[in-house]
Amino acid sequence: MATVTEAPPLAPTPEEPRPPRKRGRWTPYWLLLPGILWLLIFFALPMIYQASTSVQTGSLEEGYKVTWHFATYWDALSEYYPQFLRSVLYAGSATILCLLLGYPLAYLIAFRAGRWRNLIMILVIAPFFTSFLIRTLAWKTILADGGPVVGALNTLHVLDVTTWLGMTEGDRVLATPLAVVCGLTYNFLPFMVLPLYTSLERIDPRLHEAANDLYAKPVTTFRKVTFPLSMPGVVSGTLLTFIPAAGDYVNADLLGSTDTRMVGNVIQTQFLRILDYPTAAALSFILMAAILVMVTFYIRRSGTEDLV
Repeated sequence: MATVTEAPPLAPTPEEPRPPRKRGRWTPYWLLLPGILWLLIFFALPMIYQASTSVQTGSLEEGYKVTWHFATYWDALSEYYPQFLRSVLYAGSATILCLLLGYPLAYLIAFRAGRWRNLIMILVIAPFFTSFLIRTLAWKTILADGGPVVGALNTLHVLDVTTWLGMTEGDRVLATPLAVVCGLTYNFLPFMVLPLYTSLERIDPRLHEAANDLYAKPVTTFRKVTFPLSMPGVVSGTLLTFIPAAGDYVNADLLGSTDTRMVGNVIQTQFLRILDYPTAAALSFILMAAILVMVTFYIRRSGTEDLV
């Protein structure tokens, strides 16, 4: 008869030692703390204060009180909507011009500059070495009546076209929309070139070689390879150009006239001259909300969330 032998009992397995507690797990949070405090003190708190100001009523002599007067938003928008539309138009025109001028320049620096790359990059960022105000004032001399620039534009009959488009007035360029757009384009062009250059430099050169091996024409290579891969730079550059240009007031103040005032000029006047703080705060929040909506829609439509 077969005998059934019982298997010996298994020896108890020793418990696995617990991993030692990491001492530095709080280090990233401590490193983030200064930045978070900076944002809270210099960004969040002023935003909250401006939000409360926008729903106040009163005067500077009597004092302002929070009465939740949301009608200030509608009154500000209904009265100053031309300045809002003008700001979007000028900022959009300057952004398009910056893209048309900046993309070839960034392409040249990334793929064709060679040993001159550093020099060209210095020339691109050279305007940052001087004040924003000085750069804008220089354009008053460049676009002065009777100057060489205006004379050349008259000779080429360019001013006839811009006058027909409503950008200039006769032989005058200063105090016109064209002058404001030129100032915005010049001042914010580096914000377009730098992200584009960074994005183009990341493209693997072997992709261009592969396109050439497949007998793709240069235009096809640019349309199918270069431009799609540079879209993060295009999106970043357009955002960095459009957002500050829409809220700018220096160019419209120095190069424009009362007919070219942007919403930034209205906010400055309400804060510093008229001293209507609720209206100024409401205009600021309306501008911020409008830009936020446009930026969100633009990023979703661009098809990329990988920003440089």
